[in-house]
Parts: sequence; C-alpha cells; structure tokens
Amino acid sequence: MSNFEVGQEFAPKTFLIDRQLLVAYANASGDQNPIHQDEAFAKSVGLPDVIAHGMLTMALAGKYVSDLAGGSGAVKEFSARFTKPVVVPANSVVELVISAKVSALENGCAKLDLTAICADSKVLGMAKAVISLS
Repeated sequence: MSNFEVGQEFAPKTFLIDRQLLVAYANASGDQNPIHQDEAFAKSVGLPDVIAHGMLTMALAGKYVSDLAGGSGAVKEFSARFTKPVVVPANSVVELVISAKVSALENGCAKLDLTAICADSKVLGMAKAVISLS
C-alpha cells in the first residue's frame, strides 16, 4: 500500500440505503428512535421524512476507509461531524456516495479527507481518517 500519493483521489463507492436497511440497523444497534422508522413521527419533530441513523452513515464511511486500508486493523483514526441527515423516503432507495483524497503522508501513514454525499448534499463534515501503509 505504499503507492499512495498526496493528492491522490480514490474512486467513490455508492452505498444504497432504504427503509429495510434502517430497520435492520435499528435492530442490530438497539437504536429504535422513531425518527428512523416512523414517517409521521419524524415529520412531527420537524424532519422532512425518516432519516438514516447517523452512526449508520458513519459505519458505511468507515467501511469505505477500511476497504481502502486493506482491513480495519490498518485504520488508525476516523472522525466526522454530521452536517445533514440522510433522508430516506418510503419505497425508495437513496445513494450515499463516499470518496477520499490523500491529504498527507507521514510516519508510514496516509491522512485521508473523506466526502460523503447524499441527494447532492454533504452529509458528513470534517470527515478524516488516518490509515497505516505498512
């Protein structure tokens, strides 16, 4: 993996998110907040519709990073802020597109700037990762 270069951009990966995935994630994580499954409730609290769990969005971005790194053991740091929700209307599939660019190479590691886009909106801000190149 030493062929990383500063400025290198990696091919984006698209993750598909639908209501069925939200239910599966809620059951696996124990996060049964109704904003992730109940459209009427989500709208009653000011959301446009049901939204994906923020940690599901992070997990998918983390999967992208660990795939780039050659495994989760090579991921040294990973962080982001939630900037916009991933809205998941009924009977639809939304696309979460994750990409990365090498911002620095230091001490055998690559620093990555990540981008997460859904419906033309950036859904993660200040998304960064550090992966080991050895």
